[in-house]
Amino acid sequence: MAGAQCALALRQGGFGGRVALVGDEPHRPYDRPPLSKDVLLGKTDGTAFDIDWEDLGVELLLGRRATGLEPGVLHTDAGPLDHDALVVATGAEAVELPGAAGARLLRTVDDALALRADLTPGTRIALVGAGWIGAETATVARQLGCRVTVVEAGPAPLPGALPAELGTLMARWYADAGIDLRCGTGVAAAEPGGLLLADGSHVPADHVVVGIGARPATGWLAGSGVALDTHGAVLADERLRTTAPGVWAAGDCVSYPSARSGTRLTVQHWDHALHSGAAAAASLLGSDAAYDPVPYFWSEQFGRMVQYAGRHGDADELLWRGTPDDPTWSVLWLRDGALTALLAVDRPRDLNQAKRLIDKGTVLDPARAADPEVQLKSATV
Repeated sequence: MAGAQCALALRQGGFGGRVALVGDEPHRPYDRPPLSKDVLLGKTDGTAFDIDWEDLGVELLLGRRATGLEPGVLHTDAGPLDHDALVVATGAEAVELPGAAGARLLRTVDDALALRADLTPGTRIALVGAGWIGAETATVARQLGCRVTVVEAGPAPLPGALPAELGTLMARWYADAGIDLRCGTGVAAAEPGGLLLADGSHVPADHVVVGIGARPATGWLAGSGVALDTHGAVLADERLRTTAPGVWAAGDCVSYPSARSGTRLTVQHWDHALHSGAAAAASLLGSDAAYDPVPYFWSEQFGRMVQYAGRHGDADELLWRGTPDDPTWSVLWLRDGALTALLAVDRPRDLNQAKRLIDKGTVLDPARAADPEVQLKSATV
């Protein structure tokens, strides 16, 4: 998404020079969110963007992997490519579970097609990781009639992303879907026929699926002069320029400074890939606008649309908007009264209004904001 959006934005911005989009997969640029939904469900085999690259004059160099970078030259496994400017949009790669050879991952369209073949009625699926992708995969596996066990090392689903009280609430969704959720224990070993857990228990499985996160795909930049942070993300400035002259970065692999959040952010979600790709193109074309949008993502799981906007901190005040027993609800985070983040479950209007309020740093009246019958935009001080 980031690379494709950057190439498209360059043309829309009037750039008339050569544009080459290099990708290590053999497929034309495609959308990733449907992989854990429509592709796994068999509704489609591919999600390529409906873009006429040839008409745009964008050269697609597919199945070509970047191997190194020096000033003005991108090295690939099919030979060098000279350039005047380069945008690094190599994204992230799924983290593998040590010792679990043969376990399925879900990152690419090929991953999705391979996993789909495993999801047949009655098949026992052991899924490691109760994060966003784990929840979506578990949802689809149950829809397809699989027997699903989810193993999560944290105390509840979504550890690190949401407070434990919210993760514990979401654990009910797994139970209601007929999924065996085991939290608070990791995987000791992958064995024939299943998993041995750290607590000594065994999870029988015909197939193991791993969804324990992703890391920036930036190993190929070693020695290039492009600085990386301790997690491997490309360090960029507010205009997405890297430490190497003539090199920008966008998408899952970039770390950028957020004045709104007061820290650097590495965001691995569709919305960021979309907007950072366009922002990198604008910066390359001379814009001095800082890239600092309100982070946003969504997840479709267990028959619910879960949406999150902003970025909360541990010290922020958590405020319920509704109750967890309601069919729809939201949670707000406030800092000195100002809205910093919102998690909405089947409340899209809350989400849309919250994004605007977060962007403006709007202070809310807590009593009115907690009333689900009051529109958030009407709960301002």
